[in-house]
Amino acid sequence: MTGEILTTFEMAQADAFAVANGVPSLTLMENAGRGVADAIVARVKPCAVTVLCGPGNNGGDGFVVARLLDEEGFTVRVAHNADHFSDRSGGDAGEMSARWKGARMALTPEALDGARLVVDGLFGAGLSRPLEGAYAQIVRVLADLPVVAIDMPSGLRGDTGEPLGPVYVKAALTVTFFRKKPGHLLLPGRILCGEVVVADIGIPAQAASVSSGQGSKSILHENTPALWQFPWPRPGGQKYSRGHCVVVSGSAHATGAARLAARGALRAGAGLVSVASPPEAVLINAAQLTAIMVKPFDGAEGLGALLADKRITAVVIGPGLGASRETRALVDVALKSGASVVLDADAITSYRDDLQGLSSRMHKRCVLTPHAGEFERLFPGLLGESASKVEAVRAAAKRAGAVVLLKGADTVIASPSSKGTGGRAVINANAPASLATAGSGDVLAGIIAGLMAQQMSPFDAAACGAWLHGDAASRFGPGLIAEDLPEMLPQSLKALL
Repeated sequence: MTGEILTTFEMAQADAFAVANGVPSLTLMENAGRGVADAIVARVKPCAVTVLCGPGNNGGDGFVVARLLDEEGFTVRVAHNADHFSDRSGGDAGEMSARWKGARMALTPEALDGARLVVDGLFGAGLSRPLEGAYAQIVRVLADLPVVAIDMPSGLRGDTGEPLGPVYVKAALTVTFFRKKPGHLLLPGRILCGEVVVADIGIPAQAASVSSGQGSKSILHENTPALWQFPWPRPGGQKYSRGHCVVVSGSAHATGAARLAARGALRAGAGLVSVASPPEAVLINAAQLTAIMVKPFDGAEGLGALLADKRITAVVIGPGLGASRETRALVDVALKSGASVVLDADAITSYRDDLQGLSSRMHKRCVLTPHAGEFERLFPGLLGESASKVEAVRAAAKRAGAVVLLKGADTVIASPSSKGTGGRAVINANAPASLATAGSGDVLAGIIAGLMAQQMSPFDAAACGAWLHGDAASRFGPGLIAEDLPEMLPQSLKALL
């Protein structure tokens, strides 16, 4: 299964494409129900199950699940509103209802009595309004029961993962079909879905790109190693062939962020890494660094002279610099150097409310790595006015003319749109909660720059860097601090190799 992600609208188009190309819709529903039933049988011994069926195709899937679980020895009953599925006139869902010969109950909390497992077939990813009435009443009492959701836990938006109202399902397992949707990966949906399984229901693979209206390079993906190629060292290479990354340090009281970024760049494979240090911070940085060089500079003119060395292939600027006119001057020099540039932290905040001033200086080998607060400073209101986090980051990349990585537990990365496409975008979903620690973002900026120093493209470097960052944190486990991340990268890279 690929890492492509489809919106709810694109998924509906994929369904229609399958039907138009000879796959009966009833077959798709049977296969969907079988995918859910198979996932349950693989994880749960036969027990008492209540299947909650809503009025549409999600409910039809639920009837298939009920029938197949009954055949596997589960004790199954279906709960639905009495005015639905009363005859065979309800299309595919009505047909699947007619095929169910087992117990039925009204959609009330009493339907859960004695159940050891609940299948949520109320509403799928396309729900657009809060749960109300009998649906809300029964969902409120699900908290103590394990739930398997069909497609998407009821009450969540499929395109954002956000609850539509105060009542929604929290599932232990969600089985979706053909491709994941953004809501399976964006928070809080990623948590509320539990384990997510993607079932093949017979939709042709080409339906993904057809439904998005774009090529595979432009649609949304889950960030996995299948999307990029790590720049492994080549036999016969030497340190300069692996690139030279420079990290610009803050003043004497704020040098740690630069050293964290530098260590990340070195572990990511850059052949050389240097910390460009203001005069008052040289001794502090030199006392803390060994394999990483310290290069003094004084002001923007001094940094310009340092970066005139064309063997320098990437620069990290922002961590620990402070938001100021002086930082803007340093950013301007870094962007004029011709090297790839990662702009993080104060390099972004220094351009607060002046996106035009920054974007006019940007070039195609730049990556912006804001957290949510920095994103708001540079792109005020964009998160709130966009249909989803993904669309906000895509719009930001277009406005900035550069790759934008919005940091978070559900990091989103987008490239600027190009002719005929909407730009590439990925959701990175492997970051553990332990990454919420001071300095981890500095390490990420360094990893990305270390990859760009080795001539990895900005988008691929951002995607690869985010994945390695999350993987390293997961491998370390509890107690993580930022200094641990670079030292875990060899394990992540070994697993990749």
